[in-house]
Amino acid sequence: MEEPSVLDYLKSRLTPWRGKKIVIPPAEAPIGPSTPAEVGVSLSTAEALPSGNEPIEYASITPAITTAPAAITIAILPWRTLLAVGLALLAQISLEPGPERVWQAGAILYLLAAACMVWAYVRSEWVAVSHGPEARPWGHQPWPHGQAVGQSAVNILSTPFISRPLSFIISIGLGALAFLTFGGNRFTSLNVTLWVMALIALVWAFWQLGEASASWIKRLPGWLSHQEWHLTINRWGLLLIVAITLSVFYRVYRIEQVPPEMVSDHAEKLLDVWDVVHGGTSIFFPRNTGREGLQMYLTAGIINLLGTGFTYLSLKIGTVLAGLLTLPFIYLLGKEMGSRRVGLYAMLFAGIAYWPNVISRVGLRFPLYPLFVAPTLYYLMRGLRTSHLNDFLLAGLALGIGLHGYTPIRILPFIVVVAVLLYLLHRQPAGSKPQALRGLALLALVALFVFLPLLRYALENPDMFSYRSLSRLGTVEQPLPGPAGQIFLSNLWRAMTMFAWDDGEIWVHSVMQRPALDVVSAALFYLGAALLLVRYLRQRDWRDLFWLLAVPLLMLPSILSLAFPAENPALNRMAGAIVPVYLIVGFCLDGLLETLHGQIGGKLGSILAGGVGLFLFLWASVQNYDLVFNQYQDYYRRASWNTSEMGVVIRDFAGSVGSPDTAWVLAFPHWVDTRLVGINAGFPTRDYAIWPDGLQDTLADPRPKLFLVKPEDSAGIGALHQLYPAGILQVYTSQVEDHDFWMYFVPPDQ
Repeated sequence: MEEPSVLDYLKSRLTPWRGKKIVIPPAEAPIGPSTPAEVGVSLSTAEALPSGNEPIEYASITPAITTAPAAITIAILPWRTLLAVGLALLAQISLEPGPERVWQAGAILYLLAAACMVWAYVRSEWVAVSHGPEARPWGHQPWPHGQAVGQSAVNILSTPFISRPLSFIISIGLGALAFLTFGGNRFTSLNVTLWVMALIALVWAFWQLGEASASWIKRLPGWLSHQEWHLTINRWGLLLIVAITLSVFYRVYRIEQVPPEMVSDHAEKLLDVWDVVHGGTSIFFPRNTGREGLQMYLTAGIINLLGTGFTYLSLKIGTVLAGLLTLPFIYLLGKEMGSRRVGLYAMLFAGIAYWPNVISRVGLRFPLYPLFVAPTLYYLMRGLRTSHLNDFLLAGLALGIGLHGYTPIRILPFIVVVAVLLYLLHRQPAGSKPQALRGLALLALVALFVFLPLLRYALENPDMFSYRSLSRLGTVEQPLPGPAGQIFLSNLWRAMTMFAWDDGEIWVHSVMQRPALDVVSAALFYLGAALLLVRYLRQRDWRDLFWLLAVPLLMLPSILSLAFPAENPALNRMAGAIVPVYLIVGFCLDGLLETLHGQIGGKLGSILAGGVGLFLFLWASVQNYDLVFNQYQDYYRRASWNTSEMGVVIRDFAGSVGSPDTAWVLAFPHWVDTRLVGINAGFPTRDYAIWPDGLQDTLADPRPKLFLVKPEDSAGIGALHQLYPAGILQVYTSQVEDHDFWMYFVPPDQ
């Protein structure tokens, strides 16, 4: 590896934004032993010294000159770094909910923290790891079929774009036939077969079999023929197992109890699932203003596989799995962004966090948004780095499947385009920009093929397909409450400050009016965002800018709620931002710990870095546990209606003296969703509502009857007494305060 020349040094000084800063070490080492350990050279990262084909990062090597005996080094405390983190933590503590909470003190402390962090970074005290341990410097990226980035654009573009033209032609024909047969909003054996075959043919047309893939395929039969397989786990593997175990615990612990009750959206979902299990094969489910169908089919499969029935638990199992499957891709994105440590920290903090935990537990489609954002961005970022078309193929598959999941993910195609544009607008190796455009075209084509069923439905039913989005963005349901630009800026501000201040007013999926992140994660997120901004201004790496922009862009489905600004911020509609938010958290934490380890050095540095990391993680773990299993659970129980208790009462009545056909819930405004009572009672398609003017019709049935009545419904109780004077009125004492209800039992006619 060549050392930097004088010209390189002058360029680094005159144009710092175009490359890494080069620091010239002292001309003479102090008198004493000659090895790095003896003269006190401390490395800020383990990767600072070259390891084969990686260049030296000169700015990351800091000489520490001894002043006492030569064999003793002086520990330099990174006080700017510690001050920045301490101020950020104090800032977030001051913004936690409380009777005298004000934002001014927290804002000032955050500004001071950011200033200290920038100071530490500029003085080369704060370590910001470069992009990816596997993301080697641009001059060493592999290209298809063994090509190198350094070769000419002509040679690169000579790589065949379509590996198997005949397969591509077949895919176009099959895709056209599938599109034509997707009419009527129905999946059929014919159109699904054509669709799947078209996708297989399309992927095969472009898939590139490199030397590694071919070798792996050849070795597979021999590996499968082995009588014994040996599994080896190293320290890093053990750390990953611990991280995954903790994440699984936080996501599945008390899954049946937290949260305890369903709301009306759950009734709509389970009725759609009922249709699927009983032969309905809709592409788009029009009930309740329309929904994509991925969750319905997933839940139907869980019911058939696990036998959990049409219950809240069946919905929760599917969404919790979606939340857990997001975490490995957050880890991989962390490796792509910085290092495997960044990936581990990001995955671990996302795994225990209250925001992704709650939207997974609530049993609605919310976690399907980050589930497909993570792999789409991972394969896209890797594809832009390596120019492997296979990565663009996989990104297109993830994007296309995600479009069948949750409506807010419709913003993701625009974000993909933004990423590629940022890549094109920055300096790249020769030939890489045309390859990026080819990759984007391939990604879009694959995603379009996966999207074909919904595309046909959207063309046939444009109003229904776009209603949920347009009702928030436009004036479909109500006029805008003010100028659109002003509402947008207000929503944007509220969204970007929600991590530290207020996460909204929707109790179903949040602890209302508190920060969306715990104290530690919020402090690390804002410091990390500031660090990425400063690093971008100095180094002009497009990826730093992209991750900063990805946060508000993925929150746009909530920010664009112009007709209903009170619904912003909404943790469900901005759930895709979970991915970049926790990547930035992991990036900042890695920089902090590596700074402590590298600046102090030796065992003391390792112990201090490990101790600080463990302390911050335990702090975050305890607070997130309290947020989910205490605060969220308590508020949800009090805000939701106890339809599960009503369902148990009706089920017991139907299984003893009565019948499921002679039980009713007397309807009352703003009370329980009576469909949920039927679902909890074990009769998913029965709506137990009866209005006062329908009570007269129950007289014809001589069997025992049961009416559940809201305590405030004095008129309803009076009507029952008049119709059934022999009835018995009894209160049901709920486990939740102010959720009692009356049971009016009518004996059989004598």
